Amino acid sequence: MELTSVTEAEYPALIALWEASVRATHDFLSEADRLFYRERMPGYLRAVRLVAARDDGGRIVAFLGTAGATGSIEMLFVDPEWRGRGIGARLVRYAVDELGCSRVEVNEQNTQAEGFYRRMGFIRRGRSDFDGEGKPYPILQLELADDEEGFRK
Repeated sequence: MELTSVTEAEYPALIALWEASVRATHDFLSEADRLFYRERMPGYLRAVRLVAARDDGGRIVAFLGTAGATGSIEMLFVDPEWRGRGIGARLVRYAVDELGCSRVEVNEQNTQAEGFYRRMGFIRRGRSDFDGEGKPYPILQLELADDEEGFRK
């Protein structure tokens, strides 16, 4: 599995992967809201540093978006067919070890994501009733645990 940068020409592939991942993990989203976020994906992608995980054929099977100024993981999406193979964990380790990320926000209703980040060593630091677009999808703010609690590699 190779980690590479992403070009804007690959945004349609990222958006398709995002949509497949969201359909598999975000069953709490209404169809109208899924379309709302889908329309905004190009802007979201432009706002972050992107890293893709590619299979042996070069196809993107997961991607990570980070914001260096805030040290946060802004997005992590894995193709549903590739879930459970350690790709998400590898991208999080890259974000922490190479990019200095120590924070992430997840939808409260996405219990799979919260559990994943907790297993990776993140703990809850806060909660918002609304997401960044003002929609009523509560957000949990997670932060990498202190060294004594440890990052799980």
